[in-house]
Amino acid sequence: MSEPHRIQVIHGPNLNLLGTREPEIYGATTLETIDADLSALAAERGAEIECFQSNHEGLLVDRIHEAIRWADGILINPGGLTHTSVALRDALSATRLPVVEVHLSNVFARETFRHHSYVSGIAVGLVAGFGARSYRLGLEALLAVLAES
Repeated sequence: MSEPHRIQVIHGPNLNLLGTREPEIYGATTLETIDADLSALAAERGAEIECFQSNHEGLLVDRIHEAIRWADGILINPGGLTHTSVALRDALSATRLPVVEVHLSNVFARETFRHHSYVSGIAVGLVAGFGARSYRLGLEALLAVLAES
């Protein structure tokens, strides 16, 4: 039997406020619920995940660096850092791991500044606009990419 795929899930700034922050945009689902759903889905698929959220760019970069040692892929919602952080992009790229970018809202239906992502250019895929379900779809896609490689 092969080893289970190990996924680092990264949640960027302000995602700790899910459930209360602008529910008309981000929905009413909490981050804890999203993490529990992802853990259950990973277990169903024979995978392991580790979830991490921070409002601090440097801590996110550090966690991405740590993933080099143990993870097979990264599922990330960079939050507002999507549109501003070359450092996050460089850290993700340096891992040489497959990355799937997720967003709760459809960033392309929102303000123009949200239409650019520093992460998308190095990601194997992007899932956006499906609320909390974006994470589930992203994890399923990442596990499929890993199964094919």
